[in-house]
Amino acid sequence: MDKLITFAVPCYNSAAYMEHCVDTLLQGGDDIEIILVDDGSTKDDTPAICDRYAQEHPDIVRAIHQENGGHGEGVNCGLRNARGVYYKVVDSDDWLDVPSLHKALDKLRQFVRDGKAVDMLICNYVYEHVEDHTQRVMHYRNVFPRNRVFGWEQIGRFRPSQYLLMHSVIYRTQLLRDCGLELPKHTFYVDNIFVYQPLPWVKNMYYLDVDLYRYFIGRADQSVNEKVMVTRVDQQVRVTYLMIDSHDLRQVSVQHKKLGRYMFNYLSMMMAISSIFLTIANTPEALGKKTQLWEYLRTVDSGIYHKMKYRAVSAFTNFPGYQGRKLSVRLYRLVRKIYKFN
Repeated sequence: MDKLITFAVPCYNSAAYMEHCVDTLLQGGDDIEIILVDDGSTKDDTPAICDRYAQEHPDIVRAIHQENGGHGEGVNCGLRNARGVYYKVVDSDDWLDVPSLHKALDKLRQFVRDGKAVDMLICNYVYEHVEDHTQRVMHYRNVFPRNRVFGWEQIGRFRPSQYLLMHSVIYRTQLLRDCGLELPKHTFYVDNIFVYQPLPWVKNMYYLDVDLYRYFIGRADQSVNEKVMVTRVDQQVRVTYLMIDSHDLRQVSVQHKKLGRYMFNYLSMMMAISSIFLTIANTPEALGKKTQLWEYLRTVDSGIYHKMKYRAVSAFTNFPGYQGRKLSVRLYRLVRKIYKFN
């Protein structure tokens, strides 16, 4: 490892906005690495822009061109080639706040200099809503201790809107390799696996209360747009199956009770999202897939199935009958309007 941190930027036909992203990362200085993964772009100048940055900043930027494999394969490619002690994914339509970036890098340098590299650094992220030009800061002040290294036994309770997202985490690179992280190709929503599957390998963390990541949201073509999510619901369901299979939550809870509770709630949220978009699709095939998903969870662990279906956050997606499904959709859209998460 000859760099402090690797920033992986998966790029796919990103010419209209990727330069803003890369320009903010470049402010990190010479001990960072930026890997621009051109994921088979063909419709614009993304490949040329990647090459230009690599030529202008040869000690910082590397451009890698690959056949289209989807966002997850862009993350995989970055991880395979990373030379940084730490690893962070930044989507090409997002960016980092430069003063917060300097604070985060200073903290990581301190860890490396002292020979006490933590497994995960957590920072705040900000929803930047394009449609009404508003911002919403997502912080973890009620969840994590500040100004000290801590473990899972020291965390508090997450609110429903406070899950760890790809935007909020910086992992130690070797940890991701040791846990065998490999995201599926040609699948959206794999960022959920990225912030779920590695967690039992994380032993120590640090929360830096700065608003680092700026998450641009509200474009009609984004993967989290409701209409888009309905068309891609099979990919959401695929990710949920992979998350069910990734860990025995009972065993996780034996080792770290609070981590087990958090991962249960996160998986419950994923079951809810898959269920609600299958409900919105409202075809016999989609409703059948919803039943199959829940039945699969029952075969894995009937106790977790009953707790998750009837008592957890996902319970509101399982109201019976036609009117129950309509109520579930109305409740989802109300929550979406309040929290503005897509």
